[in-house]
Amino acid sequence: MKTKYILLSLVTLLLASCNDVLDRPSKTDANDDDFWVSEQKVKLFSREFYAKHFLGYGVGFSSNYAPLMGYEFSDDMLNEKRQREFERTVPQERGSTNMNERLPDWLYSYSGPTWNFAWVRKANLMINRVEKKMENILSDEAYNHWIGVGRFFRGMEYANLTRVFGDVPYYDEVIADTNLDQLYKPRTKRDEVMDHVYDDFLFALENVRLNDGDQTLNRYSVAGFVSRLALYEGTTQKYYYKNEERSKKFLQLAVKASDIIRDSGKFDIVTDFRSLFGSEDLKGNKDCILYRHYDRSHDISHSVATYCNLAESRAAGPTLDLIKAFICNDGNDFTTSTVDNAKDFSLANMIKTRDPRFEATFWDKPTNRSKGSYLYIVKFIDREGPEFGAAGLPMPEKYTSNKNVNDYPVLRYSETLLNWIEAKAELATLGEPAVTQADIEASINKIRNRPLDKIAEDKGVKKTAPMQLANLPNDPNRDTTVSQLIWEIRRERRMEFAFEFSRIVDLRRWGKVEYLDTHKNQDLLCGTWVNFPEELPEDLDTAKNIDIISVIDANGNQVIFDGSNKDKMVGFFKHQKIEHRLPFLNELNVNPYLAPVGKNNMTNYKNKGYVLTQTEGWPQQ
Repeated sequence: MKTKYILLSLVTLLLASCNDVLDRPSKTDANDDDFWVSEQKVKLFSREFYAKHFLGYGVGFSSNYAPLMGYEFSDDMLNEKRQREFERTVPQERGSTNMNERLPDWLYSYSGPTWNFAWVRKANLMINRVEKKMENILSDEAYNHWIGVGRFFRGMEYANLTRVFGDVPYYDEVIADTNLDQLYKPRTKRDEVMDHVYDDFLFALENVRLNDGDQTLNRYSVAGFVSRLALYEGTTQKYYYKNEERSKKFLQLAVKASDIIRDSGKFDIVTDFRSLFGSEDLKGNKDCILYRHYDRSHDISHSVATYCNLAESRAAGPTLDLIKAFICNDGNDFTTSTVDNAKDFSLANMIKTRDPRFEATFWDKPTNRSKGSYLYIVKFIDREGPEFGAAGLPMPEKYTSNKNVNDYPVLRYSETLLNWIEAKAELATLGEPAVTQADIEASINKIRNRPLDKIAEDKGVKKTAPMQLANLPNDPNRDTTVSQLIWEIRRERRMEFAFEFSRIVDLRRWGKVEYLDTHKNQDLLCGTWVNFPEELPEDLDTAKNIDIISVIDANGNQVIFDGSNKDKMVGFFKHQKIEHRLPFLNELNVNPYLAPVGKNNMTNYKNKGYVLTQTEGWPQQ
């Protein structure tokens, strides 16, 4: 589905920002009455949600929460200096009076989310106007479709808000600006909120059109996001809130939503991995349920590919923990694999022995352009772009600045398949039928069988062997609190979505933020294997690297470059400026799973004569 997400200024006439918790619509009733007169106007209004929820690579230099740029906070990424931190204190301010302030859809990081319900209000406004002003204008089918679209976006907002803040005030109607009791009402229990979300999603799945034209939301894209959000809620209920009944409810919804897509026959795994992110036109691609198109002729471009062009330096890079997570092409982890040289971590060998997604994600030689890791991410650019950077040639404009035009697959069929199989595997632990080999064939093995492009084949890349339930890998580094099957499903997800949208949220919903503890896992502070004398001798010929670069050798010993030990500089790269992440578990008044509201938010409630309680796990004063 091609979506350019043009923000339409006409719609903003209906909405004005304010200083309260909820932004309010314009008081210019005539404008409001004149707007809701046709189905085309409703569609126009709904477009404002697209750039917020279907961000893609962002636009221009605006790349907050975009792939690569917004996902440095996880066990997949390390920083050249201090690691990105969990929030450790209650902020002074959390919220915005700007109606277009974005709440991060899939995470909160060091910068924090907003305590703002403007987009909830916008969804309620849409639902209200369709109900009150368009009942005699729209057909029954159109009426239910647009109510479904509004309820879908409202459900998305609340699914995100509860994941960040837990209990939040629930609004299912437009609140008058004089109704302070409602504007400043207490938090609603998150289970009650999510029951409303469940109902909104069911209605949307049953009423949003199967096809509403190109560039427009339809039932399949709705189902894709519902499968994602229902899986998140189901596993959060299981692992964080320990509520198996509610877990089953949402995991079953994830399966139901995924099956709408699977049963349609409209989607498949037919595109090599790199082309999914480097293509300039994903229209008609069966791997994509929803994508964002970029076009310089319409002044819609981005900057993410620029940071994959091998000419730009980046302080952040992949962790050794992620590097080790990629399975060998026999389907086993490197410790148990029978592939020749499975424990050889030189990039030349890794390209040939690991799952094809490794080669498609990273440049095939170590480079100091990735300062924290020496392994450079090239996932979000086409095959040609990095070659200019590697050769030191002038870079074509489309690979520079904010002039990138490669499309982004916002919602991929592979995600639906991985959501589906994970939900089924989790349900099997809750008394539902066990996962079968046929389920694995229809999901993980279908993904592993995706085509390879010629460049990958010429490098010796091979498809990964199919997963066999009767012979699952027995990774000695597995977290033993989960089964072998669930561990391998999670690994598949990590390889598939590296640097995209999910890792920190996955860790939170699994109750596994402990994986980010750098004191317990030194692999979070190391990068790729580098043979400096052979691969990067120039880095050893400069005094500026003395006491700055080091390696962890094959025996686990750290060797710090001192200018005279060049021949010993072979091992996993570790920058000497790298600092540990501060403690975040078992710390008083610190909850790494939920975000606190700001002190000013609480004071604002108090000044109006109301009480806003602090988020669970944070100090209530």
